[in-house]
Amino acid sequence: MTLPRKNQGKGKPGGNASGPRRIPLIRPFINESVKKRVCEVLDSGFLTEGPVTGELEGMFREYVECAHAIAVTSCTTGLELALRALNVGPGDEVIVPDYTYPATADAVAIVGATVVLVDVSRDTMLIDYDKLEQAVSERTKAVIPVSLFGNPLDYDRLNEIKKVYGISIIEDSACSIGASYRGVKVGNLADISVFSLHPRKFITTGEGGIITTSNPGWAEWMLSYKHFGMRRNDSRSDIIFERIGSNYKMSDVLAAIALEQMRVIDQLLFRRRELAENYKSLLSGLKEISIPECTRGGNHSFQSFCIYVRQRDQVMKKMREAGIEVQIGTYALHMHPAFASARGGEISGSLSGSNFAYSHCLALPLYHDLTPKMQAYIATELKQLL
Repeated sequence: MTLPRKNQGKGKPGGNASGPRRIPLIRPFINESVKKRVCEVLDSGFLTEGPVTGELEGMFREYVECAHAIAVTSCTTGLELALRALNVGPGDEVIVPDYTYPATADAVAIVGATVVLVDVSRDTMLIDYDKLEQAVSERTKAVIPVSLFGNPLDYDRLNEIKKVYGISIIEDSACSIGASYRGVKVGNLADISVFSLHPRKFITTGEGGIITTSNPGWAEWMLSYKHFGMRRNDSRSDIIFERIGSNYKMSDVLAAIALEQMRVIDQLLFRRRELAENYKSLLSGLKEISIPECTRGGNHSFQSFCIYVRQRDQVMKKMREAGIEVQIGTYALHMHPAFASARGGEISGSLSGSNFAYSHCLALPLYHDLTPKMQAYIATELKQLL
C-alpha cells in the first residue's frame, strides 16, 4: 500500500500560492478508512468499550507478539495500573530517568511510592544503566526506563540488573510502537510495557494507551481494576466486584481510529524511517548539529526525529518564525517543583546528561506526508541559522 502525500502547492514547502503555511511537528494519519470506521461505530450506537476496542487489543497483541494487550484511557493510567498490579506503593522506591515527560514519575507518586530520579546518557538520552544500578536500594521495587522517542532500551543490560537485584521492569514505551531490540519488538521485553496513543504518536486514538504483558496474573488483575474491580462469576453467570477499582476503559469510538492505522503500521514505520534517513543525509557534515545514537542492536521507530543544537531556544524561536513547528525533546524533571525533594522525591547522583538533553534537544517535523522538498527547506533554514 502506498501512503498518500498531500499536494503542498506553490511557494514555500508546505505552503500555497498566497503564502507559506506552517509545517507542523506531526500530523496524525487520518484517511478515509479511519473516518469510515469511526462513523460505523457512531452508527452502531455502541460507543463505550466493546468489540472494536477488543479488536484493537487483538491486533496490538498479534503485532507485539505478547500474550496480553489491555486498552486504557492513557499511558499515564496504564503506568499506574502496572504499578498497582505489581503491588508498588508507600514505602517502595521506583527508579525513573530524569529526562522524560512528567507522566512517568507522576504514576509512581500517584500510587504513593517514592520517585528516585537518575541521569540519562548524553549519547542516547536513555536511562544511564550505571547510574540506575547505583541508585538501587533495599526499598527499590521497580524501575521505569523510557524507550524515549522510539529508541529501544538495552535489554541485555537491563536484564542483568533485574537478575542481580530482583527488581521489576515496567517500560514506559509511550513512543515506541514498532521499535525492536535484537529482533524482539518493544512491548514483549519488559515485565509490563505501556504505550501511548496520544496524537504525537503515529498510532493514535486521540487519548489512550495500551498495556502489554505476558504474565496472565497481572493481566487479569489489571483488567479487573480498570473495570471497577469486577470479574465474571461463572457459577451465577453474572459479575462480582472483588476489589476497589476504577474506570480506565477505552471507548470503541477512539479504538476505531487506531484500529485502521494499525492495518498500515508497517508502511507508516517504513515511511518514518525513510524520512529519518533523509534528515541524516541532509544534516550530515554540520558540526553545529549532532544526532543522538540509537541503541546498539536496536531498531528505532522514530516517533520523533531529534537533534542536538547549541542555543536551542534561539534556534527554535527562529524556526517557528519561518513557519516550521519544532519543539523541545522533553523535560528534566528535577527542574520542576512537582519533583523536588521537598515533595518526597529523591535525586540520585549527577544529572548532567539530563541537563544537556533538556537544553540542547530539538525535535524536527516528522509525519507520513512530509515531503523531501519540505525536509530540504527545514534543513536549509537550520543551516542558515547555525
